[in-house]
Amino acid sequence: MPLTARDLEKVQAHLPDYPMELVGGEIIVMSPSGYESDEVASEFSAQLRNWVRPRQLGRVTGAGAGFILPNSDTRAPDVSFVRAERLRRSPKSYAELAPDLMVEVKSPTDNLTKLREKIQSFLSQGTSIGLLIVLIDPETHTLEVYRPNQAAVVLRDGDVLTLPDLLPGWEVAITDLWPPVFD
Repeated sequence: MPLTARDLEKVQAHLPDYPMELVGGEIIVMSPSGYESDEVASEFSAQLRNWVRPRQLGRVTGAGAGFILPNSDTRAPDVSFVRAERLRRSPKSYAELAPDLMVEVKSPTDNLTKLREKIQSFLSQGTSIGLLIVLIDPETHTLEVYRPNQAAVVLRDGDVLTLPDLLPGWEVAITDLWPPVFD
């Protein structure tokens, strides 16, 4: 018998130190992301939040926020954004929708093929205007931007990420996402 989001909440309450997702009715325990990956996710989140919040465009969350997707999976992207008109108030538990933007950051233990499969699963759960997904790989200094029914766009150092259909005017230089080196 497949498990539900309510079952996930119960297990998570007993094991709060272990991040978990519900995929295909099974609970998956997530491993820690690694320092560099989390720093990149935090920087992306900060850049996004600093644009979104003063304009009251929506909500930006990190890997601790869970989303119950239309297929009943409960997932927690590294960074997510939901437009204000889709989520007027923060839910106490999981949000029951697919975010408008999901960001996954590759950690040292992640497999790129599996991350891309996860992204395709996310894309199938998108909203009517289309879900945007960004896969960030700190090792290669690249971002892959995914949209439904389109080929991924790869950005590298020297490029600028813009999402004009979702966040007109917002931009971030790819080089600004990487951790600084202090000499």
